Amino acid sequence: MEDCESALVAKIFRTDPVQLLDALRHECDGHAIVCSQSRVLVPNDYTVELAQHVHDELAARGGEVGRQLTDVLAAHAVDRGYEWAGPLTVHVTTAEVPNGRYRISSAALAHIPAAAAGPRGA
Repeated sequence: MEDCESALVAKIFRTDPVQLLDALRHECDGHAIVCSQSRVLVPNDYTVELAQHVHDELAARGGEVGRQLTDVLAAHAVDRGYEWAGPLTVHVTTAEVPNGRYRISSAALAHIPAAAAGPRGA
């Protein structure tokens, strides 16, 4: 399965896709919180910052990159038995990155519907 993922992402990324996928998985694993023997909670909001030249290369391909990264991360969580802190999102942006290719960060964001937040302006 990992070879299939790498081949698919290689069509999108001309940089090293295996390193990017591994970094995304590592970010997820590194912030896992064991709540009980049967429950491991992981961040659900990921930001993938790409160097401008990498982002420009991918811009012509539309939203496909974010979707592919989300799919890979979702499959990783299923394999590990992880539970998301809320709905899974992967944001792809541009930034000055130290390695000249990418940087990944994550956060646990709870999903709170607007109706549950209570009345506004009270």
